[in-house]
Amino acid sequence: MKNFDVAIIMGSDSDLSIMKDAAKFLEDMGISYEMKILSVHRTPEKAMEYANSLKENGVKVVIAGAGGAAHLPGVFAAMLPTVPVIGIPIHTKTLGGVDSLYSIVQMPSGIPVATVAINGAKNAGILATSILAVGDDAIKEKLATYKNSLKDAVSKKDEKLQEMGYANYLENMNK
Repeated sequence: MKNFDVAIIMGSDSDLSIMKDAAKFLEDMGISYEMKILSVHRTPEKAMEYANSLKENGVKVVIAGAGGAAHLPGVFAAMLPTVPVIGIPIHTKTLGGVDSLYSIVQMPSGIPVATVAINGAKNAGILATSILAVGDDAIKEKLATYKNSLKDAVSKKDEKLQEMGYANYLENMNK
């Protein structure tokens, strides 16, 4: 069995366009992961089998994206009681993802799921990296470098605004 640090799971292939952002961030940080499509509603046996395999594998963090009823993150949190689970509510056609958000964030006491914004897969990747950084100085350094780049980008944008004024800045933004 191959070892990896993070499991990225989603309920449907329609979630892949969102979930790729978590994978991309983990790749940028050099963090190993596996990505799977599983449904606790349509393929409950496969989902349970995979959760059990993660126990054996020693996975450190699970990122689970789901829309609608969004039970996937909660079921994995229940199956893996000592592994942090990060839920990504996926935008839905009917309720815009608020249904997913409420399903994930309203876990019962004792079965927490960290929850990011609707379609917030990149933040899930960043949070997973932060969790792993607690025990790994190399990851901690990569994450600090990334966070500093955000700070530098904001400073550069402000300098540009001060030089150009808001009207010219806006005009150049749209080009």
